[in-house]
Amino acid sequence: MVRTRYAPDRGLQARMGLTLFLLGLVFVAFVIALVFILIAFKVGAGAIIFFAVILGGGLAFGSLFWSDKIALRASGAKEVSPAEAPQLHGIIDRLCALADMPKPRVAIAQADMPNAFATGRNSKNAVVCVTTGLLRRLDDKELEGVLAHEMSHVAHKDVVVMTVASFLGIVAGLLVRFAFYSELFGGDRRGGNNNNGGALPVLLIVLLVSAVVYAISFLLIRLLSRYRELAADRAGALLTGQPSALASALTKVSGAMSAIPTRDLREAQALNAFYFAPALKADTVTLSTIFSTHPSLERRLQQLSEISAQLGR
Repeated sequence: MVRTRYAPDRGLQARMGLTLFLLGLVFVAFVIALVFILIAFKVGAGAIIFFAVILGGGLAFGSLFWSDKIALRASGAKEVSPAEAPQLHGIIDRLCALADMPKPRVAIAQADMPNAFATGRNSKNAVVCVTTGLLRRLDDKELEGVLAHEMSHVAHKDVVVMTVASFLGIVAGLLVRFAFYSELFGGDRRGGNNNNGGALPVLLIVLLVSAVVYAISFLLIRLLSRYRELAADRAGALLTGQPSALASALTKVSGAMSAIPTRDLREAQALNAFYFAPALKADTVTLSTIFSTHPSLERRLQQLSEISAQLGR
């Protein structure tokens, strides 16, 4: 990992490490279960599992290496030069100097929804994007806090971590889908030999195991995502020395979501895992936090308040 001046959080790192370890255990158990099923029932379903792994790996690889292009296209953002956005580039230049890290590409999305994201597998391929709605609503200190948060994701290689962590869920989700559409479900209709006759119960078991693994990995990945958002808040606040500015930005952005049309928020929700704040109205966030990509606003503000107290001592 490239060294930067972003402060590490040992507590959060330990919890993230434990979450990744649990994901690894689930992955090992998943592989053992699939191998046991295939050996015990002697059914040629290995091809469908192999195809799911290959396709899942391809999707993960594409997501990792082209995440910047995918995110920019999905958000409709365009890269801007220092001449086109001098204020934005100036803040990012200062943060890069503070953090001792390479400067990412800079982009702006024409959207009223106030938000920002950063993506890229490493510092050399990173891009930081803000919306025009964010630029219009925040002052320089608040904007600096948001950008410091986003650039910490780049410094800590969060895209790589989340892509690797998501691989198990991708494979399990593909197996769930393939089990419904596989020709092995129709084995009895294609001649009724013994191997095909056992395909239906085997795929039902594979379907059940895959569904359970997908659910567990989904919850663990969401937990990991919330930890990484808290880590980015902390790192960004310590880098700038202005946790109150980041707290103010969080409050403004979350409050402004209520004024954004529901249709626009719904279209933006595909990028929620990338965004500084989820594209949701404050009064519609009723699902349990275990399903959320971000910690609650209250939890994030509480952490920033604690950092302010620490810095004031």
